Amino acid sequence: MNRFFSAALAASGVIAAAVCWAGQGTGTSHVITGNLSIDQAVQAALRQNPDILKQLQEIERTRGQIIEVRAQALPHLAATGSFTQQDSRLLEKNDQTVNNNALIIVVPPVVGTGTIAPQFDVGALQKQLAKSSSSSGGQTISGPSDKAYKVDVEVTQVIYAGGAVTAAIKIAKFTDDSSYYQLRDTIDRIVAAVRTQFYNVILTRALIKVQEESVQLLTDQLKDQQNRFEAGTVPRFNVLRAEVELANQQPQLITAKNNYLIAQLQLARTLGLEPGPRGKPTFNCVGEFDISERPIPLLKALELARERRAFLKVQRQQILIAKEQIKVELAGYKPRVDANAGYELRNSRLSDQLDQTVDGWFYGITGSWNIFDGLQTYGRVKQARAQLETAKINYDDSVLQVELEVQQAYANLRADREVIHSQQKNVEQAQEALRLANERFSAGAGTQLDVLDARVALTQAQTTEIQSRASYNTELAEFDRVTATDTIYAEMFKDPLVAGKAKPAVVVKKAGAAEKPAPAKR
Repeated sequence: MNRFFSAALAASGVIAAAVCWAGQGTGTSHVITGNLSIDQAVQAALRQNPDILKQLQEIERTRGQIIEVRAQALPHLAATGSFTQQDSRLLEKNDQTVNNNALIIVVPPVVGTGTIAPQFDVGALQKQLAKSSSSSGGQTISGPSDKAYKVDVEVTQVIYAGGAVTAAIKIAKFTDDSSYYQLRDTIDRIVAAVRTQFYNVILTRALIKVQEESVQLLTDQLKDQQNRFEAGTVPRFNVLRAEVELANQQPQLITAKNNYLIAQLQLARTLGLEPGPRGKPTFNCVGEFDISERPIPLLKALELARERRAFLKVQRQQILIAKEQIKVELAGYKPRVDANAGYELRNSRLSDQLDQTVDGWFYGITGSWNIFDGLQTYGRVKQARAQLETAKINYDDSVLQVELEVQQAYANLRADREVIHSQQKNVEQAQEALRLANERFSAGAGTQLDVLDARVALTQAQTTEIQSRASYNTELAEFDRVTATDTIYAEMFKDPLVAGKAKPAVVVKKAGAAEKPAPAKR
């Protein structure tokens, strides 16, 4: 059974996670009936596992974040409008008459003590004002209006922000790349979990068979002892002993069946399947414990893990994000310059008529520079640099963690292989020992205890052999995960670890297909 996958993640408009393992998927299905192979189980998990679906939405969120941050570098066009009205008692009016050339104010005569007030011809002056107003097109000003409105259309553009906008855009892109790597890590983790749980289902089912054989053996022995007792060749003690052994074996069979049901429910949860009509899964896992080795030495496995693990790629992206965050905070030491331009329409402030409007364009440049902000920028820069050092430490620690996982998986595989080889011969010997014990007991040369001991030894040998095979396949799934050889992706992004180096062709492996090179995509 081929355990390699090929997964391609598109970095453009629509997210696609196409995984080929043993044929094409058939769409989302929340109920699976009939036989279920490990290939179909993996396909179902990739289509509808909640963790994978949530990570796909996380990619959508980071793409929206890029759009949001990039908006800081683009011009903003905004239209604003306002209308206000106030109590007329708040207004102070002063009626005046104006013409195009001069403003004539009528001053009443003032009579002071001991003075002679000048004499004005009021009638002649009123005629002159009326004539001047009619001939020059003057208007009467009644003061400000109690209503006002204004409509503005304005464009603003950041000219210089100290590099903060450029750094923020890079952070958003690094975050988006990191979300893709997190999706890849999630896929690797889910695939390994599906394989582990699938093997656990097969294991628990095989253990049921072992327990059923043991129960059947004890049942046959009980019948034999009852027949011998009735014939008077054995005492009543032998019958009681056989009944006790059979009763002690029954709980182990019940436990084995319960473990099988729980293993099925756990696999159904990972696959995103709904419970069956009776609350039990309706699928039947089919497969065997194949013993296939990975011809990868330990040093090569460590190298592959350091280069290919998506978990480490996420950590490297965090370092790049932390570096750009320092640039964002350093921009606080630098000035900021913005430009704006627009067009304004409003009612005239010299008339109480709303249809009297004033309109025109405007533009300007604004700048600001925090010469001293109380060391706020200094504190933020200090935090950003500390976060960068923390990201580097986390990456180094993650490398050590990945190496430990590879070493543990490699050691467990080797131990399981040795156990399997030792138990294969042991099962044959236990079967032969049980046969001889039964013959000796039938001939009267052996005891019932010899037969029971031989039966227990056979059950233990069979259980150990099956568990070692299941453990080997489980550890093999873990080894493929920690070395990132379970799935092979078309590299869509520039990995900081191999920046400046030529990207090798990506080898895509499919079930039953020969290896063929697939060029890496950018």
